[in-house]
Amino acid sequence: MITNSDAGTADDESLAAALAVLREHTSVEVQATSNPGELDGVLHRAGSRRIVVAGGDGSLHAVVAALHRRHDLDKAVLGLLPLGTGNDFARGVGIPLDIEEAASVLVTGRVRPMDLIVDEVGQVVVNSVHVGAGANASRRGHRWKGRLHAVGVGKVNLGKLGYPIGAALTAFKPPVLRLHVELDGKVVNDLDTRVLMVALGNGSSVGGGTELTPEADPEDGRIDLMISRATGPIARLGFAARLGFGTHEQADDVTALRGREVSVSGERFWISADGEISGPERHRTWHVEPAAYSMVLPAD
Repeated sequence: MITNSDAGTADDESLAAALAVLREHTSVEVQATSNPGELDGVLHRAGSRRIVVAGGDGSLHAVVAALHRRHDLDKAVLGLLPLGTGNDFARGVGIPLDIEEAASVLVTGRVRPMDLIVDEVGQVVVNSVHVGAGANASRRGHRWKGRLHAVGVGKVNLGKLGYPIGAALTAFKPPVLRLHVELDGKVVNDLDTRVLMVALGNGSSVGGGTELTPEADPEDGRIDLMISRATGPIARLGFAARLGFGTHEQADDVTALRGREVSVSGERFWISADGEISGPERHRTWHVEPAAYSMVLPAD
């Protein structure tokens, strides 16, 4: 079981409850990591044992990315104890957010193949990747999280306010981009049409339950592509309202498609992949790798 060295007291209590469930059925070795080097060492020592990630989407992304770099991902069987803030991947695949119930799934669940989205430079996406407004909100949120982290004592600080502030600032003045988007070699948006955001979903939700690509399924061998062209002030308000109800894909200024490869190019854009920010870029291509690894999910 891989945990985050920086986890707080509440996570420690949840972890103890999960371990009590698991140790009734099997032996468990717990390893805390705080950087890629430690994680790589733990994965090397894990050998063929099942690997349980105790954390959120970011922790799962880190473990999957490390296994992918090591060329060990296709042999891996992963489990997930959702201890993150959003836990969007867990929500999408039906893993209970109650930690003891999630631990029971690790004992009674069945192993199922999971897809992975990979770009041309080898970076992986477990749940969702997007460019435009969402990525800029995450980028600004990271900045404010760093600034506010110092306001307080230890883990009790204002850092969690960073992401709401980033979202609010982006909503006030969002980026509007001219992007050329292709799906499986077919142009689905040209440079003459400005976009608010482009999202690729392997999982259905982001941000703790917002269903950005509501029909995305990490077992169907396809990428769910969502393009929003809600660039005007009134259109943006409408998009935000529909997004809250999960009906945004029905709007005339939204395109929702499925395919196996997506290319985005044009004006410089930032990327948010499972919450990891990179860029700016002018071109990126993502493809799906079906059944790239296996995960223990609820049996029903």
